[in-house]
Amino acid sequence: MVTLAVLGAGRIGTVHARNAAAHRLIDLVAIADPVAVTAQTLAAETGARVASVDAVFADKRIDAVIVATPTDTHADLTEQAAAAGKAVFCEKPIDLDTIRVRACLTVVDRAGTTLFVGFNRRFDPSFSTLRDRLRNGEIGTLEILTITSRDPSPPPLAYIARSGGLFRDMMIHDFDMACWLLGETPVEVYATASALVDPAIGAAGDVDTAAVLLKTASGTICQISNSRRAVYGYDQRIEAHGSTGMLLTDNRRATTVVRAGADGYTQDPAEDFFLERYADAYRLELDAFVRCLETGAAAEPGGADGLRALVLADAAVQSVRTGNAVTVGG
Repeated sequence: MVTLAVLGAGRIGTVHARNAAAHRLIDLVAIADPVAVTAQTLAAETGARVASVDAVFADKRIDAVIVATPTDTHADLTEQAAAAGKAVFCEKPIDLDTIRVRACLTVVDRAGTTLFVGFNRRFDPSFSTLRDRLRNGEIGTLEILTITSRDPSPPPLAYIARSGGLFRDMMIHDFDMACWLLGETPVEVYATASALVDPAIGAAGDVDTAAVLLKTASGTICQISNSRRAVYGYDQRIEAHGSTGMLLTDNRRATTVVRAGADGYTQDPAEDFFLERYADAYRLELDAFVRCLETGAAAEPGGADGLRALVLADAAVQSVRTGNAVTVGG
């Protein structure tokens, strides 16, 4: 059994705590959150106790922690956990600054602990199957990868202000997916973006509509489309075009039932948002974390994956600012 504590009892912390409490190989023992009532509510639901962060790190019986706190606390808590000998499952991103991420990874490496980064989309059954079939050569050589990710509506402005912006907060998932599916790190990034959904997002210095082109050293192209508005539901699709065919994954819906009538064809809309769409992925990534701890295998995705996605996000920000393609290390 892995003895686990969850740091952060907000929306994503609640997802992880519930999954951990239901996991046959996890003993969820503690919830830490500065908001006492939030911590108490989640602890009561999951059978854990409320503890301070310091108490969690001091408890030698705790093997691992999930860091599900605000982004600007991730690196500090990850370093403290590593210094205390705890394995770490850290939500993305590790930090919004690549220099800070590199420093954090150095601390973790010196401590010799596990750092697993929460890029949950890798564990979506459809996406992982698409990757397996790509690797098996089912469509020959991959030539164009298209990733579509659009939220049903923008988050509150208070969230926008501390999120790091669309590229580092929202599209960072897609940068990780691109590298994972391409099997290569892109060497060129071109991005364009606008604030079309809500002028207040633009006034806050962010964008809500963006497109990015990535190019690898082998010449493979990836195009990513993000929007903070999709009136038809949570839009999550991937298309892989290769030399001998194509693979694609469509949106998930509540059912696959289609009705045909005089007014045409109708079916259920796409699922509402990420909590519903990626419920399976969140459970499966926790399985992967536990397997790392059981077997001693390297974490995948790990700290280097988190850094690589952030480097691509920074390049996209620079490309929007300059209007030029940006070269990144391969």
